[in-house]
Amino acid sequence: MQLNETIARQIVERTMKIIPYSVNVMDELGRIIGSGDPARLSQRHEGAILAIAEHRVVAIDSATAEHLKGVKPGINFPIIYQDRIIGTIGISGEPDQVHQYGELVKMTAELIVEQAALMSQVEWHKRHREELVMQLIQGAQTDNDAIRLIGERLELDLSKPRIAAIVQVMPDENKTPLSLAHLQQLVHLLEFPERDNLVGILSVSANEVVVLKPIELSKNGWSIENERKRVTKLLKRVRQLGKFKIRIALGDYFEGSDGLSKSYQTAKLTLESVHSQNGEVFFYQNHRLPVLLSSLFEESWKVEQLREPFDLLMKQDTKGTLVKTLKAYFAQNCDAYQTSQLLHIHRNTLRYRLEQIEKITKLNINNLDDKLHLYLALNLLRH
Repeated sequence: MQLNETIARQIVERTMKIIPYSVNVMDELGRIIGSGDPARLSQRHEGAILAIAEHRVVAIDSATAEHLKGVKPGINFPIIYQDRIIGTIGISGEPDQVHQYGELVKMTAELIVEQAALMSQVEWHKRHREELVMQLIQGAQTDNDAIRLIGERLELDLSKPRIAAIVQVMPDENKTPLSLAHLQQLVHLLEFPERDNLVGILSVSANEVVVLKPIELSKNGWSIENERKRVTKLLKRVRQLGKFKIRIALGDYFEGSDGLSKSYQTAKLTLESVHSQNGEVFFYQNHRLPVLLSSLFEESWKVEQLREPFDLLMKQDTKGTLVKTLKAYFAQNCDAYQTSQLLHIHRNTLRYRLEQIEKITKLNINNLDDKLHLYLALNLLRH
């Protein structure tokens, strides 16, 4: 830990609020880096140099000050951090008048130094955790042993199976403008009390945070329901905070050194595939087909070909009855009875509507290829 001008300025401001004398802070070379008298900044202070060299308190009266360079009457105390002198703090004035404030000023300075060192360590951990998260989700070609050593230094168990989740922050009902502070609040909610979560801010402009969540594996894989319970608790805490809303997309689990990168990709594509849908929590497993076909959606001519039958249906279905019926039919896994119950219509009515859909789209809903074509076209409407 080294004294710098920022810490020195804090020490001067804090101590001069509690004593009626000017205070100077000198670095390990005896250079004044903080002072109640700005004109003295950057000067070499021989009294400080002597206090550092001899590891003692140095008092300088008016007579002695006349023979020293850059020195005024006062008393100088070594600033000690972890049993090492890192600088000095001096109080200007006749030693017999200012000595009573010495220990108080020295203690205040050392407390500020300790606080600054602690904050620096916290920032170091935070920065390196985020860098580690980015390396893991980007599939960086980093040596696994190096990644493990970084994890150990950060006291993280990287051997735990994890999945990636992307959390998107959105304005609340009051349309409160979002800021970096909102993302930082979300990061805090994700890290505490869930200490094993690895969290990083993906994008300030997109208001997105990535979380690498530990999961429990069994012979049947990992439990979506267990994760849903954890996410429900997070949503409750966000609502209690009352400052923003969130949507969260959870990817799948993959083994191997690039597993978290793949998991992140599935979470990212899931969030993109549901951007026009209502809801707060989306699992990749529930949106696997549109996600896996997402690259297809980037080629416009293929999209136009797939959408063509559904576009015809939407043009002729002015009241939206047939589109609503088809959506319900697919939502019920093409079960005619369940669809009729959901729509509160007779099965004959359902059959008539499906025949109308076939007539307009020129696709046979009982033909597997045609049925898949309609299903994909319906999913394309969400992109």
